[in-house]
Amino acid sequence: MPIIERDPWRTQYFDGVSCPDYVEIPTEERDAYRLFPKYRWVFNKLSVAESQGIACGLHGMDIPAYPVFSKPVYNMRGMGVGSRVLRSPKAYERYLRAGHFWMELLSGEHVSTDIAVVHGEPRWWRHGMGTAIGEGKFDYWTISAAPRPAIEDYCDAWIRRHLSDYTGMVNLETLGGKIIEVHLRFADQWPDLYGQGWLGALVRLYSEGVWEFADTDRRDGFSVVLFGAHGVEYQHPSSDLIARLRVQPHISSLQIPFHADRPIWAHAMPPGGFRLAIVNCWDLEAGTAVREELALAFWSAQKLVGRRLRRRAASAT
Repeated sequence: MPIIERDPWRTQYFDGVSCPDYVEIPTEERDAYRLFPKYRWVFNKLSVAESQGIACGLHGMDIPAYPVFSKPVYNMRGMGVGSRVLRSPKAYERYLRAGHFWMELLSGEHVSTDIAVVHGEPRWWRHGMGTAIGEGKFDYWTISAAPRPAIEDYCDAWIRRHLSDYTGMVNLETLGGKIIEVHLRFADQWPDLYGQGWLGALVRLYSEGVWEFADTDRRDGFSVVLFGAHGVEYQHPSSDLIARLRVQPHISSLQIPFHADRPIWAHAMPPGGFRLAIVNCWDLEAGTAVREELALAFWSAQKLVGRRLRRRAASAT
């Protein structure tokens, strides 16, 4: 598939999209890094902070004031892995890591912005606002139909200055209006909420270098996330349950974003929990109701797995 989607739970968005075989459209860091060598520097989060004059430095350098935020300079797997707030010199000494850096602790709204860019000029914007619940987790994202003029003005200037001849999608994560992450791709968690014709416009952006999208049915959407505890062996819910929940009113899509055939430690997840499901919807109450039913299904399966593991351990002795 020319739209390179490595997560099987998200291929549902792209299965029916016609795309020339010679075109590659990335949805992950590793592919964007390969496809755009000129702009590989944006994967360096220290460089992104420096490009905005944000106070920052590598681990091992003096920190002038606390608290600060610490994370890897490069993180190709995402999900907040290895990130934390450092509130004192003692904490800095404890978590000193090669390949990490510290930066000014920003505050404010966390926004994920997808931008269609043609030769360094932003042509289309869409903003997702995360409702944080701590430890790198988000309860849900609101994919807003409304513009964000302050963010768009700031990010427009940054893109024109630093990505002057880039054509493609850019995802910028901002906190308090400052850029904290740059991705040379779009957020593949919710492209189904962008409206009819968006995927066709995406293909033309990469195949012809133009952006043409009417955006006439733009409306608010929501991406509701279900987390479970770390250290638990989970099973996917039944296919019958997934099929039934996907066709509930106001539900756009449903993802089970982990590999059941891989060990839990092989997944990149935020510190506070293991991401079990994502429900994209047009009504938050409807999406939350589906999440609650999925939570019950995972809880039931978790108990069954536990009994099997106990039986297995007993037979081994």
